[in-house]
Amino acid sequence: MGSFATRLFREVERLEITVITDNYSDALRPDTAIGRRYRTAPGASIHAEHGLSYFVRTRTDQGAFTFMLDYGLDGKGVLNNMRLLNIDAARLDALALSHGHFDHWGGLLDILKEHRPAMAGRTRLYVGKEAFAHRYARPPEKGELRDLGSLDRGAVEALRIDIEEIDGPMEIIPGAYLTGAIERSTEYEQVPAVFLVERGGKLEHDEFPGELACAFIVKDEGLVVLSGCAHAGIVNTVRHAERMTGATHLHGLIGGFHLVNAPPELIEATVAGIRAMGPDYVVPAHCTGFEATVRLREEMGSRFLLNTAGTTYVFGR
Repeated sequence: MGSFATRLFREVERLEITVITDNYSDALRPDTAIGRRYRTAPGASIHAEHGLSYFVRTRTDQGAFTFMLDYGLDGKGVLNNMRLLNIDAARLDALALSHGHFDHWGGLLDILKEHRPAMAGRTRLYVGKEAFAHRYARPPEKGELRDLGSLDRGAVEALRIDIEEIDGPMEIIPGAYLTGAIERSTEYEQVPAVFLVERGGKLEHDEFPGELACAFIVKDEGLVVLSGCAHAGIVNTVRHAERMTGATHLHGLIGGFHLVNAPPELIEATVAGIRAMGPDYVVPAHCTGFEATVRLREEMGSRFLLNTAGTTYVFGR
């Protein structure tokens, strides 16, 4: 895959990323320099789960635009959070899915069934290769094959959603770019053999060739990268985004880094890789794992922010 440095990428004046749901909730943690947390009240409790969902708003010289990336696991829980966070899915300009695991697409059909009638015209869902493939896992400690299911493409299309599969970088709303297939450049970031995908009636190692992340260039601040699970490797993901945009400064890194249950040497190599990229803010979420999150806090100091479900991060003016 060649260099993307010659591409022209639109800057955003302001970027807001709301974590609709994530693995962790804490109503008492203080806000941060860039993060405003949801405050639980009687009868208005935020839902946390083993799932991830984002609502993103960009503001450019063309106006304000919104999209969702990933949809969590529990549709009822995600819809509850959307109501509490005043997120109106009927006004979305686009939808995107990072990859085909159930904790990222699980709530999609419930969200669409509730909000699709109010959406104007056709709405587009952007996906990567094999987003609808049937996936499995075989944990090494048990050896039992676990069926992870698949997103029903027909059910999505029946709700008048246009599906577009992408391979290369694409701007889906002004200032918001999907990476396309992520180039693998590190030696240490390898997809574990536990992940399997069905191809042609056979189970094969799933290396997530169609996994997507999002990239934004915030005016006067730099690159912000938003990941789903980063099975391709979070360092690979950021490097790809840097080549794609030509950005020279990593301002923010948010998302799942997929280091849960990873061996210590992989965690150390990844933490060192992130530190070397010099981000202003690092916000690990979802599948990053406790051990890796602790190591990032130790190494990144005040640049580390602990994510909680319902938090909105604001970059730019």
